[in-house]
Amino acid sequence: RAAGALMAFGALLKVWPALLLLAVRRRAAWVSAAVTGVAVAGLFAVLMPGAFAFLGFQRDRGTEVESLGSLVFHVARHHGWDGEVLLNYGSVEFLGPYVSWVSTGALFLTGAALAWLVLWRMLATRFAPHTAADAAFTAVLLFTVTSRVISPQYMVWLVGTAAVCLCFRESRMGRPAVLVLVACPVTMLEFPVWFGHVVASDALGVTLLAVRNGLLVAASLLAARALWRATVPGRREVPSTPGPSWAERTRVPS
Repeated sequence: RAAGALMAFGALLKVWPALLLLAVRRRAAWVSAAVTGVAVAGLFAVLMPGAFAFLGFQRDRGTEVESLGSLVFHVARHHGWDGEVLLNYGSVEFLGPYVSWVSTGALFLTGAALAWLVLWRMLATRFAPHTAADAAFTAVLLFTVTSRVISPQYMVWLVGTAAVCLCFRESRMGRPAVLVLVACPVTMLEFPVWFGHVVASDALGVTLLAVRNGLLVAASLLAARALWRATVPGRREVPSTPGPSWAERTRVPS
């Protein structure tokens, strides 16, 4: 119950902690999270009018220059794309033709990631002490790479959840965690050290983004594969009809 309440508080602060609920088996945690979330959200709605106005602002966002989808426009700028790079809703984003298409594609991928996680939760039957941490790490990875925004702070979330996974010797998240750690210094070079190159879409900036985002995509795929294999049983082989034994085949009729 305490875990559910803490997840609800975290979700109200930064949304992504809600993903941790996907890895929780006990119904009490879900009930606690729902009650806490509704109570606190209701309190804010009454005492702070407009507290949730930011949710509507997300519809007008572009594609942030560090996201996976932004690579489309970084390359397109060298082939005549006439969009702009502007500070929009607190981040530097691409705005212009076809940006809405890429943003919609990112939302579709996020929905697909959520559908996969729900399917995993429905089919998973083998749970170990480390499964919740592995599932949480996988969920945060999937939602990070499919987001319209990949802020450097997201790496802090990934490193934190990866560290929890590695507290369990049996965790399957070793390789994805290493890829995330490798992506951290690349992210530091991309922002803030050479962020001007990223905004300019020059060779150095695009290369840094491609490497960092490629590492995160690889980590996501490896984590999802490891989580599925560790928790979802494989297809049962259809038992074949047993044939006659050797004694029956060699018996001499009387």
